[in-house]
Amino acid sequence: MKKSILYSAILVLFVACGGVKKTQKAINSGNYYNAINNSIQNLSQNKTRKSHQPYVMLLEEAFQKNTERELEHINFLKKEGNPANYEAIYKGYNRLKDIQQRIRPLLPLVILEENRKAQFSFENYDDKIIAAKEQLSDYLYHNATTLLSNATQKQDYRNAYEDFSYLSEINPGYKDHKEKMEEAYAKGLDYVKVDMVNHTDQIIPAKLEEELLNFNTYGLNNQWTEYHTNHLPQIRYDYTMDVALREINISPEQVSEKQIIKEKQIKDGHEYALDRNGNVVKDSLGNKIKIDKFRTVRCSFYQFTQFKTAQVVGMVSFTNLHTKQQVNSYPLSSEFVFEHVYANYDGDRRALENDLVALLDLAAVPFPTNEQMVYDAGEDLKSRLKFILTQQRFN
Repeated sequence: MKKSILYSAILVLFVACGGVKKTQKAINSGNYYNAINNSIQNLSQNKTRKSHQPYVMLLEEAFQKNTERELEHINFLKKEGNPANYEAIYKGYNRLKDIQQRIRPLLPLVILEENRKAQFSFENYDDKIIAAKEQLSDYLYHNATTLLSNATQKQDYRNAYEDFSYLSEINPGYKDHKEKMEEAYAKGLDYVKVDMVNHTDQIIPAKLEEELLNFNTYGLNNQWTEYHTNHLPQIRYDYTMDVALREINISPEQVSEKQIIKEKQIKDGHEYALDRNGNVVKDSLGNKIKIDKFRTVRCSFYQFTQFKTAQVVGMVSFTNLHTKQQVNSYPLSSEFVFEHVYANYDGDRRALENDLVALLDLAAVPFPTNEQMVYDAGEDLKSRLKFILTQQRFN
């Protein structure tokens, strides 16, 4: 028990020392934010633990150096006078405030060997954050509005949307940015009209066509593409997606038969052991010794297999309606196999293994209709179509 406690103490000390060295290394390499995180994490567990004393001094040092560097960088960005720096200035002030808010609950922090409290020069950055947010909001709004007005391609609208979206995060009620954001989104979308064409001599089940074209069930996560199976006259479509079924091949209904002859030795009563003179042999207790008797049984096993297949073959193609050029095409195919096995026998079923006996409880079943076969093949077709849609990129 004593050894176990000693080993645990040594392990804790080793881990603690490793964490202190790692934190000091972070400070030495200028990674102050990492050093602050490590120190806060350890001190929040137990700030009075003696082994955590180094983290108090490291946090004090990292906080001071990080604050000085962050403010120097912010001042440089301000002097540069580039509006593109507004975001970095805004985020810089927010980082400074966030660090202070994380340290404040730990205070006071005492440095025992120097008999003093750790020093943290906190500043109220609220006014500077508000001013920086206003500057950034003005910049984002102006930049996005200009993009929206002068857009020549969809990517311009999408860039405008991203700026409006970011503006909505930091300053939700700013001017009319939400209306403009909706406009940018609508104009940045690729609209795809979907048509399904049957080039086969088979009738496609209505339910299958409905499910293939129900894009809500595909779980697509494409922000900038809308697929319309019901075409809207007020929308100027960018692409067409043609789902063309070219072949539907259905095999005849088949029943194959296979005969298997099985033989097995089974126990069939017993007889008494006899000695050379024909006398019954007894054991040490005087009981007659029995010997099992075996005989061979035979069974003819008839296995029947019902079999039918359906194969659907097609092509998915995308065409740019502005250039009238095909941009991509993908083969589309799927197969469904119906197979049912049952059996009967002639002879002694004790000769059969358990897996064969189980088939004797089954009987022939009706073959699925051609329509059902095509529908079942379409289940796999849906997953293949979903894969194509996730692969397709228009821009």
